[in-house]
Order: sequence, then structure tokens, then C-alpha cells
Amino acid sequence: MKRVIQILMLLMFVVVVSSCDNKRKPNVQYFPNMYEPVSYETYGVNDIYENKMASRLPVLGTIARGDELPYEYPNTEEGYAEAKSNLINPLASEVLDAKRGKALYDIYCATCHGTKGDGQGDLAKREKFLGIPSYKDRDITEGSIYHVIMYGKNMMGPHASQLTEEERWQVVAYVQELRNN
Repeated sequence: MKRVIQILMLLMFVVVVSSCDNKRKPNVQYFPNMYEPVSYETYGVNDIYENKMASRLPVLGTIARGDELPYEYPNTEEGYAEAKSNLINPLASEVLDAKRGKALYDIYCATCHGTKGDGQGDLAKREKFLGIPSYKDRDITEGSIYHVIMYGKNMMGPHASQLTEEERWQVVAYVQELRNN
């Protein structure tokens, strides 16, 4: 009797397993798009648009919505000199916020340049970096400050990836304020 039960159990197991794989009828899938995604090559051929491309090419000279405008001054000494003489802060005076500029300056700049812009930040006091200039001793303009924030200069690295365009100009305005005090 025990042998018959074992044979029946094995037979039931074979029937159950074989019933799950029916080549003539596909299995039921919940959310089939999760299993069979529709993917397109970026610039591949597809019938979505009239031009038979999977996506549209952007119009030449345009910038995607939400992206920053390109910075037109190159990372060269000539670019620095040109930015120094030509670049001015585009933010209106009512948009400039001294508290916000100070907060950003304290986060990104004060550790080296000091809270007063005198080059006596924590890293300078600990002699990790030497020769950090005071803003008052330098012939700097809004454009030169912005250019240095974008690309860095000497031992200072660029901060363009950490600050948005508007935040960079807030910091520039605060540095100018420190320089004039």
C-alpha cells in the first residue's frame, strides 16, 4: 500500500509540473510590461514618429528645459582675463540674498578663505594649504570670482558641480561684500 501511495504521489507531481509548461497556450502574466519591456535604441529606427526614429533630435543650439546656460568663457588664462573684464552678475539686486550668500560661502569657501575672506580659514590655520590670498589684497571682479568658482585656480578646485548658477552668483555677491568691508 505504501508503494502505491508513493507511485501516486510521484505521478501527481509529474502531472502538476508538466501542466505548468504548455507550449500551445502562454502562461498568465500580471503586468506583462514588467517581463517584456518595450525598449528602443536612442536614435534607432522605430515607427513612433513620422521620421521613423525612436526619439527626436534636439534642435541645434537649444538647451533642454531646466538645464543651465553654457558658460562661454574657456578654462584658460585668456578666458579668465575675459571673464574678469566682461562678466557681470546677472541677478537683480532684489534677488541677491546676503544671508543665503553667507550660508553658501560658509559651507564651500570659509574652510580655506576664512569667514572674513582674509585667507585664514581652518585649513590655512592648520597649515594644510598655505598662501591662500585675502580678497582685499587681490584685484578681483565679479567675473573673475565666478570664473574661479567654475574652473578653480591654482590649488583651489572647481565648485561648479556643487553650486547652481544662481548659488554661484550669490557667493560672488557675498565675496564682493567681504572684499569691500
